[in-house]
Amino acid sequence: MSHTGRAALILSLLAVLVSFWVTDRVFEQMAHLEDEMAYLWQAQAIAGGRLTLPSPPEHPSFLVPFVIDYNGQRFGKYPLGWPVVLAIGVWLGARSLVNPLLAGFGVWLTYQLGKRTFGKTTGLLAAGLTLTSPFFLVNSGSLLSHPLGLVLSAGFAMAWLDAFSDQHYPRPWLPAIAAGMTLGVLALTRPLTAVAVALPFGLHGLYLLVRGSWPVRRRVLVVGIVAALIAALHFVWQYAVTGDPFLNPYTLWWEYDKIGFGPGVGVTGNHTLRLAWLNTRHSLMTGLSDLFGWGTLSWIFLPFGVLAIFTRHEKRPEINHRAVLIGSVLVSLIVVYMAYWIGSSLFGPRYYYEGLYSATIFSAAGIAWLAGWPVRVCEPWRFYEGRQRYRPLAVTALVALLVSANLIFYTPQRLQGMHGLYEVSRVYLQPFQTPQAQEVTPALVIVHTTGSWIGYGRLLELQDPFLDTPFIFVISRGPRADARVAEHFPDRNIIHYYPEEPYTFYTAPR
Repeated sequence: MSHTGRAALILSLLAVLVSFWVTDRVFEQMAHLEDEMAYLWQAQAIAGGRLTLPSPPEHPSFLVPFVIDYNGQRFGKYPLGWPVVLAIGVWLGARSLVNPLLAGFGVWLTYQLGKRTFGKTTGLLAAGLTLTSPFFLVNSGSLLSHPLGLVLSAGFAMAWLDAFSDQHYPRPWLPAIAAGMTLGVLALTRPLTAVAVALPFGLHGLYLLVRGSWPVRRRVLVVGIVAALIAALHFVWQYAVTGDPFLNPYTLWWEYDKIGFGPGVGVTGNHTLRLAWLNTRHSLMTGLSDLFGWGTLSWIFLPFGVLAIFTRHEKRPEINHRAVLIGSVLVSLIVVYMAYWIGSSLFGPRYYYEGLYSATIFSAAGIAWLAGWPVRVCEPWRFYEGRQRYRPLAVTALVALLVSANLIFYTPQRLQGMHGLYEVSRVYLQPFQTPQAQEVTPALVIVHTTGSWIGYGRLLELQDPFLDTPFIFVISRGPRADARVAEHFPDRNIIHYYPEEPYTFYTAPR
């Protein structure tokens, strides 16, 4: 392994450690968003060998966000890719390690992509920029599906480049199969993201089908066929949980939760290009700061990265087509997600997360181009004389200043702002871990919330989908509904709980 390879490996291991620190210290190894709660429910069910479970009695009382009751069965609305991977962590008792490990793999793949497009220097810089990105750290510490999506997206891009490389691999069909598999699994994880990631490569594939040799055409077809066969499992899953292969479970929670434009789409009842632009602009403005924590300067090196695509070779201009493909992924995600009715900002523009390597690699290429470092694969280092020798020093000093400012000021504040998000914290679980609370188990806890449901939702950490935990929690829907729920659990003590009185357990409503 080369020196840059070893350095990239160290950065990848650091990414695992730092991401786990965020998981543990910032998010306290808990689900905060409704999406995370649904993912965790699905993962626990799958770890127990089930895709669906019978709906509990009085199922509206057993509220789990984005977990649907339909035709007597309960299941999550999200595609299977991420819940299956998370289920491995649940089964091993290490669910909080899954995304940090994926984060480290994502940094390694970013290095490999940068190495294949602009050379080792750019690859290593891109890995370092990824590690220091607040956007990367916030999502890597969560229970969301995006770290897996980044690994699959980057893995697909790398396999595609290898499958259709100018170099002669002894078995070029192997990376073609790998490209199809990673794209197919991405479709099982985040279907719209898979469409966006595949779009620029699909256009390249059409070109190869027309202009390529027969072996190249066969490899293109292999990628497409393998990806399509795996992606088709999405419809098998929809049939398994709903009885209809074309019924999107998203619409069973919100009827308007669809992709596209026009009446019936989106919370406003009519998703338009104007709303799409407003969502996109809001997401991009959030991303300006979150990308590298440099405020509005986070994009500053991207234009120079675009210039690095154009090089001169034997006195004629040459375009780095591999880099064009890699850079197109982020652009494609931004454009395609305009068809979705909502933007993203709390965790950064997370719908674009699977194209993060586009931004980090092109920013790294911009830094290398400005510093006069190699921006082509196998390009030798140049040594400058006179005033030119200050060029790399000046660029290095600027990058060091920006990264230091991020690590000292922006990232700590950004992470601190995510601690206790939506008032979800392990401190609210402590009342149920006291000896007095354990004495009343097994118990059915009726949670009386005022206003927000989160006083109930954060307690779901202590419950699983099979309802066989010491505490089962239901959200109060009034005396009659609560009494009907209690009738179904005669072997459990009935406890009434009011979040504003955390250490008091009532045997009857106040």
